[in-house]
Amino acid sequence: MGQFSISDLEQLSGIKAHTIRMWEQRYGILQPVRTSTNIRTYCDEDLRRLLNVATLCARGHRISRIAQLAPEELSQAVISCCDDVQDYCQQVNSLLAAMLEMDERRLCYLLNTAIKELGFEEAIMRVAYPFLQRIGVMWQAGSVNPAQEHLVTNLLRQKMMVAIDALPPVAPSEARRWVLFLPEGEMHELALLFMNYVLRARKQHVLYLGQNLPTAELKSVCETYRPHALCTVMTALPERDRVQNFVEQVHSLCPEVMLYLYGPLAQQVGLRLPANTVRVRLMTDFLALAGRLCTCCEAAPAA
Repeated sequence: MGQFSISDLEQLSGIKAHTIRMWEQRYGILQPVRTSTNIRTYCDEDLRRLLNVATLCARGHRISRIAQLAPEELSQAVISCCDDVQDYCQQVNSLLAAMLEMDERRLCYLLNTAIKELGFEEAIMRVAYPFLQRIGVMWQAGSVNPAQEHLVTNLLRQKMMVAIDALPPVAPSEARRWVLFLPEGEMHELALLFMNYVLRARKQHVLYLGQNLPTAELKSVCETYRPHALCTVMTALPERDRVQNFVEQVHSLCPEVMLYLYGPLAQQVGLRLPANTVRVRLMTDFLALAGRLCTCCEAAPAA
């Protein structure tokens, strides 16, 4: 069970702390407990209720009426309310509430609606990424269990695979060629899958090697496939003190190929980048890069 401060609830729900405190005192929306030093702490159920309350308030419901709803009525009201695809914060709150309740049907509905109305890339950038960032905060607080995290990750992976599969094929001889892979032992795949989609949607050819690739395999891959670029995401691995060695090893195996690095471990201070190596700080930077390469390829087809 997670324990949250009121500032945690503010960050996770988007509702100001003074508003939460007022709702608590006036309407009994939440039931915090106090520590021995008289500090309020909130549990998972408080967070679930606040997320649902925030969703209904964003749809124009009066807090005085919401406060009268039983837990089942509150959840049903959230499910039945019309989703505004432009209200990204409300959509993220709805996704978080559905995740906490392990409501797969609701999660699928919310993700499918966002993708249908916004388009795949916009839905990922404006809804799914903020959703995952909130989950990260909750994970640190101990309020997300592995089952909930796996539920969300696998649903998003499924949506990405479907979107990738729907793209028209591109001949490698007619496009810029990429190899996408995760370092040995690395299993966090969502960012790499999205990059796969982004490149393919811009008519780049991608050799997607996925999770847990032994680094030594890159030499034969590059000799056979002759890529223009490699791209990898470092989230949990290599170990922080081995990142420099990993980057240098990849460069030594494929010295003539551009290498793009993304993920938390790629951003560490003091990392020395070999020639032909670029650190991508934000996913929006990668989108811009892919867009520029697409324009260049249209102007001058790849050899």
